[in-house]
This record gives sequence, structure tokens and C-alpha cells, in this order.
Amino acid sequence: MKILVACEFSGIVREAFKARGHDVWSCDLLPTEIPGQHIQGDVLEILEDGWDMMIAHPPCTYLSYAGTAYWNNPGRAEKREAAMEFFMHLYNANIPRVCIENPVGCPNVVFRQPDQIVHPYFFGDRELKRTCLWLRGLPRLSWNETDTLFEKKSSVDSPAPKYVQKNGKKRYFTDSISGYAKNRQSIRSCFWPGIAAAMAEQWGAETGITVKEQKAGQKSLWT
Repeated sequence: MKILVACEFSGIVREAFKARGHDVWSCDLLPTEIPGQHIQGDVLEILEDGWDMMIAHPPCTYLSYAGTAYWNNPGRAEKREAAMEFFMHLYNANIPRVCIENPVGCPNVVFRQPDQIVHPYFFGDRELKRTCLWLRGLPRLSWNETDTLFEKKSSVDSPAPKYVQKNGKKRYFTDSISGYAKNRQSIRSCFWPGIAAAMAEQWGAETGITVKEQKAGQKSLWT
């Protein structure tokens, strides 16, 4: 398949699909960190280039609930609206199979609940991070807590929640990346290899789901 990985500069998802023989391209305003097929530029300009599938990671800076403390800052509402329009432009692209990935945030309310919420530890990376997937033309990812007759265990033990302390008072839940780490935004934008590998394995065949199956799937939310 001809696959577009939108808003990715790490190359992690791109390389997972490439390993399975697909013609896959990443696209971002930044150059790719892993040498490979990468388009540096505006992804909106290439959405009509005949893709069979798109996996998109639109910027979450103005969409994530992690930034709610700043939502009423001057100009923030306008930036959030623009970010949401970009999110929807990607979701509604003329591409038969689409996955939009983002943390819990504005799309959960103003658009709809995601088809699936996964954590990296579901797929072998022992970290907590609620990762929402909005799907169109694709089934939800499957994962296994134990070995079965036909499939091996994919998950690892859930890590304990981590906290940071601010001003010596309240403790805030965080993921594996320190709230004070340098290049935090860049680090957080990199996708988890285990989830990327699961996408490539499970969505790498030219298969889709019916409209009826998709509507039924949208009624469920995996936590």
C-alpha cells in the first residue's frame, strides 16, 4: 500500500510499515530523524496524492487537556480552534483508511470519543500514556494480556503512576517524561515503537471494515 504518516519526523511509524514492504512516506515541517522517505513540508498539500492509508499525529499543544491551565490565555482559543480544524481536515481527507492519534483533549468533546484508547504497555513498552485513536476504515488494534492458543502475550506489566512535585506542595500525575525535562515537547511527540509495530502488523494487509462495523466500534471505548 501507499501509506502517509502525517506529522511525523521521528520516522518510527514509517519504518515499521516499511519493514513490511509498503511504500510509506512520513511528512512534517521538520526533517526526519531516521533517514528514509520523508517529505518536509505542509501535509495538507499532499493529501490528494493517492494514498491508501494515513496515520496522522496532529500537534496536540493546543488540544490536549494537559494545557487546560492556559486555555484562557490571550490568543489561546484561536490557536485551539485552528488546531481542531487541522485535526478534522486530516480525519476527513479523501483517503480510505485513516487513523488520527492524539492524547485526551478537545477532540474528545467537540468531535466525538475516540474509537480506542491504548497505553504503550499494551504493546510491550512499559509506560503509561493514554493514547486516543480515531479510526476510519480500520479496525481497532488488538492486544493480549496473556498467551493464548493462537497468539502470544503482547502486553507487559502496567507501570506505577509517576508524579512530579511543584512548589513543594501538590503532586501532579505525569507520564514517563519529567515535566522539567529539556526538549520535553520533542520527546513526547515521538511515537511508541510497540504501538507502531502493532499498527504495521495488524493494518499492513489491504483489508478494511464495513461502515456497519465501524459504527458499532465507535460505541465502545477501551480504557
